[in-house]
Amino acid sequence: MDSSPSSSALEDLVVITGFSGAGKSTAMNAFEDTGYFCVDNLPPEMIRALVELFVHEGSKVERAAIVSDVRGGELFVALSDVLDELDAHGVKHHVLFLDADEETLLGRYKETRRRHPLSPSGSVAQGIAAERDALAPFKQRADLVLDTSGISAATLRRRVIDEFLPRQSRAKLAVTITSFGHKHGMPRDADTVIDVRFLPNPHWEPNLQQLTGFDPQVVEYIASGGKLQAFYDLLDPLLDFLIPEYIAEGKAHLGVAIGCTGGRHRSVAIAEALASRYRERDDVDVDVAHRDVGRLAR
Repeated sequence: MDSSPSSSALEDLVVITGFSGAGKSTAMNAFEDTGYFCVDNLPPEMIRALVELFVHEGSKVERAAIVSDVRGGELFVALSDVLDELDAHGVKHHVLFLDADEETLLGRYKETRRRHPLSPSGSVAQGIAAERDALAPFKQRADLVLDTSGISAATLRRRVIDEFLPRQSRAKLAVTITSFGHKHGMPRDADTVIDVRFLPNPHWEPNLQQLTGFDPQVVEYIASGGKLQAFYDLLDPLLDFLIPEYIAEGKAHLGVAIGCTGGRHRSVAIAEALASRYRERDDVDVDVAHRDVGRLAR
């Protein structure tokens, strides 16, 4: 790779990798819609040649995003060498790694009925396990790891835009408030995690167990005794303090995770209440996600 950063038109190169089914196509589409030159399923060896074209004097490509993953087969292992060469030649680049838990990946494969590229004749679970081993080195060196478990394509798209567009092009801090259940594992990309398992648990009330935090009866039960309001009286000032601090720091995205036991009642109600409150502010753009609300109560 022969490049001269001083004469290069290429200002930003994003290499997207990660798990099959974790949302790489959605991420690439987000870059494409914001003006990036995009290429999907490019073997690492071909990244070299493409970057040489991009950095050549006269190139019109200023921003590019390339997806490279295990679909490249044996060629994929060369990605580490290619990234090292980009570093050595001063080519400005970022590595975006898209992650997801096994249950999410299995569910997405079930929906699409596609075969896993590392297990075309075996089970999807076997393919995911093999892929996890193959991807481990690239996750470690990623500039950003996004866990797409339980989030929609629209939320992923916005996270990508929030993280990679220049700060001056965004007027607001993107805040994602996520409800989850501790028994299903902690969210891996939250900045702040709030445990609300101290509040009354509707799960133990037979007439509330099959409802969710969207139902007024559940909210009323959680609020009984006054602990919920006392909690808000402490939490609201904390978030009011943190948000302008994150904005001043130049942070693009703040992830607030609210966790109860199963992720269906208390955390859902509180995430909805917080999202409603903070949507009234003019310095944040609020999104809410409920990772575990669809899991059956048991």
